[in-house]
Amino acid sequence: MILTLKEPYAETRQLPREQAAELLIDTFSAPDPALEEAWGREIDRRLAELASGQVKSIPAAQVMAEVRKIVGL
Repeated sequence: MILTLKEPYAETRQLPREQAAELLIDTFSAPDPALEEAWGREIDRRLAELASGQVKSIPAAQVMAEVRKIVGL
């Protein structure tokens, strides 16, 4: 089953604040070193693309507006 962004968001909003906070902390705790290394390479690649003009950035306000539209906020 594939979830849309709205479904996990709605489920998370139903959790008590303490459980939601624990979920958030667990999500960002104890990173996998291999994953961290892979993300470092990806970040370097993306920064090089931006610096070379190969890609253009999108303003954060535009991105957030699109996310709000998708999740129905």
